[in-house]
Amino acid sequence: MKTRLLLFRNALLIAIFCVASATTAFAQEPQSATPPADTDQAGDNDEDVRYNQYGVKVNFFKLDATAQNRILVIENKEKGYKFWMDNRIQVDAATYFGIPQDYTQMAGGVSLRRVRMAVKAQIKDHWYGEIDLNFSNGVFELEDAIIHYETNGFELAVGNFKEDFSMEETTTSRYTTFMERAMVVSAFAPGRHIGLAARYHYKWFRASAGISGQLVDNADTRFNVEEYNKSGKGIGANYTGKVVFMPWESKPDYGLHIGYNVSYRSPKKVDDNVSSGSAAPRGYGGNYFSTRNATAINRTKYISAEYYGVKYDMLHGFELAGYYKGWRANGEYILNDSYMDANSDILNVNANTKHFSGFYVQTSYLLFGGKQRYDSSQSEFTQPSRGKKWGDIELMFRYDYLNLNSEDVEGGSGQNYTAGIVYHINNNVKFLINYQYSQNDKYANNKGKAIIGRKADGTPTSNPKDAVSDFGARFHALQCRIELDF
Repeated sequence: MKTRLLLFRNALLIAIFCVASATTAFAQEPQSATPPADTDQAGDNDEDVRYNQYGVKVNFFKLDATAQNRILVIENKEKGYKFWMDNRIQVDAATYFGIPQDYTQMAGGVSLRRVRMAVKAQIKDHWYGEIDLNFSNGVFELEDAIIHYETNGFELAVGNFKEDFSMEETTTSRYTTFMERAMVVSAFAPGRHIGLAARYHYKWFRASAGISGQLVDNADTRFNVEEYNKSGKGIGANYTGKVVFMPWESKPDYGLHIGYNVSYRSPKKVDDNVSSGSAAPRGYGGNYFSTRNATAINRTKYISAEYYGVKYDMLHGFELAGYYKGWRANGEYILNDSYMDANSDILNVNANTKHFSGFYVQTSYLLFGGKQRYDSSQSEFTQPSRGKKWGDIELMFRYDYLNLNSEDVEGGSGQNYTAGIVYHINNNVKFLINYQYSQNDKYANNKGKAIIGRKADGTPTSNPKDAVSDFGARFHALQCRIELDF
């Protein structure tokens, strides 16, 4: 089995890089000593000659500056060049209540949830580039760093970007309906990795395939990668594919989305510090799945599972969504199967395959005539239109569930009931309020650090074996956000 997987991986790598090389070579323009008449060069007069800082003569052209939906765009349509800023500020506040006094308390507060600064450029012909940085709460992280080529519905991307798995995960946080994504998405959806991906879109059909490696988000992650590398440990590779069918994709007022995701996941991760001193530092040779109850300000992760001796994971995701004018509904079911290595010297659970899963369903409606918008090229929802000059109000509801209990792994399970309202003030500003009621089972104890129930004598306990009830921590949350995009 291992030999077949290695052969499959090598064959896929060779095929993808051959396609990338051929596409790049095909896209190159012939070079000549004398520029052709239609180049960017302005003229042959001395006053038209420009040089860069390295003393090299350069081609140049004039640009027009506009504010498109109040976002700065500098472009020359004739030359096919476009450069723009894409910045975002999200300021959040949250409070939590309904927790017994002798239980682990959840502290509320305020947070700069996202402080994003991005520059994006459409270069001549089919090339696009993007750099996206996050300075949330004063901590630097690299988000996207993408080189992208597109022609006739075919796309090739290389760099650091989100793997094409889960429509909720790949939807930009600028346009997600709720303040936080559902627990199953936060726990399982791969997110950003260095990789290479090919995508194809034709009317009602879209497909993608990609290979990815390590996380690249901050200095700690990079340190861990380098330390593992010194000890001869690689970070492995992941293979992700997706197909989407979109009946009625050409209809502006209604549509349907049916999607399937699959991903082969290497267990070699870089989540935590390699210098922890343990035989198997967390994040290498195993899995660490965890999530908060769809909230970000409080840092308690009630639901979490950590185990070692993983051979590989198979991740599957099913998506269904539909919309009609101002109404939309969507949901996903995601399951992860961890195949264990019975011969691993770091195996700390039994060798049976572990099965984890979860899902969410959500719906929303624009009250004052606005319409939902769906982007078929990305197979996800985008910014809705507003029905009034003063904006529009969107009401929404979501139920989400996650289960990290399987075999002898007891990571806990939980569910959230969330209702919310969004005031879409204009294209750049919106205000959100989310109310949420969360219920966890007795195994969701934040790895033994959170009170989850009571013993027979009434004293609080964090040990699920001592708890007399199957229910664990329950609480209410009230969260709000103001967002500015510019």
